Amino acid sequence: MSMHCEQMVVSVTRVLLRQRVFWWMQILEKGVELDYHWVEFDDVRYHVQVSMKNPHLLLLSLSLPTPPPETDFPGGLPSGAIEAVKTAYAGVVQILDPPRDGFNLTLKLNFSKFPPDEERRQALLVKIASVREIVLGAPLRALLKHLTSKTISSDMDRLVALVHRPNESFFVIPQMEKVIVVFPMRFKDSIDTVLATSFLQEFVQARRTAGLNNAPPCLWSSSPPLELKKAPAEASLANAGFVSFVIFPRHVEGKKLDRTVSSLSTFHAYVSYHVKCSEGFMHTRMRRRVESLIQALDRAKPDVEKSKNLANNRSFKRLSLKEAHANSHS
Repeated sequence: MSMHCEQMVVSVTRVLLRQRVFWWMQILEKGVELDYHWVEFDDVRYHVQVSMKNPHLLLLSLSLPTPPPETDFPGGLPSGAIEAVKTAYAGVVQILDPPRDGFNLTLKLNFSKFPPDEERRQALLVKIASVREIVLGAPLRALLKHLTSKTISSDMDRLVALVHRPNESFFVIPQMEKVIVVFPMRFKDSIDTVLATSFLQEFVQARRTAGLNNAPPCLWSSSPPLELKKAPAEASLANAGFVSFVIFPRHVEGKKLDRTVSSLSTFHAYVSYHVKCSEGFMHTRMRRRVESLIQALDRAKPDVEKSKNLANNRSFKRLSLKEAHANSHS
């Protein structure tokens, strides 16, 4: 995705989750028992539990979208997810095996092991808020790391399917000097489909502006690109077209790797967010227009009651010939 948009990329869910983490901290400090559920974009579900017996411990359970058959989902998690979680949360998180019923992953967070430094503490909270990206983005991160180290991946030139929505996947084609990422864009609502198609075409056009020369190349097409010729037929169906990104080593150097993985992992949710915002904006504009037209019609209506009163109050006086003659000459 264009790095120009990385601050906008469905940071909505991430910011909300981070705010909830801070809220949990306040709850823990007050010693309140907690049992809380919520759902994010793309059917990602969370369950948070805190017991009064161990107020410094928090259980965070994560339920992921149902994977389509073409994806690699060993043990109910994406490939490399466990290793990614251990690396990200070393020392403060324990992975429970098996996870809570109905969830793919359950983490036990020990707040007593959080760093005392406020800046490091907040950085760790951001990581906890990014658990969805760390888990779902684990296989993508592994493929992009080969690009940074310039090593040969076992999936070289092979079509790799990664889950990102219920029963839907996007595709990654790793090559020696680049990685191609293709998103089949699907929407259930016909209005969302039209808005998304227009948005994606404008998105590709924006990439060609002078200020985005270093952003990953982006393409949109209404038909499946050649990279998907080996994909299952049902996996390559899309009513809003196909978006392709070409990732080069310069896009994953250093800290750029985290931003690129985050942007690609949440791309469909990013588009969905802007489609819903556009739809809401147009509805607001239409309502205001209708209200202004109604006001104009109300002003144009004659005041019937006032007209009746004026007619009823009128009186006529018969003038004499002398008075009529005087009025005609006045």
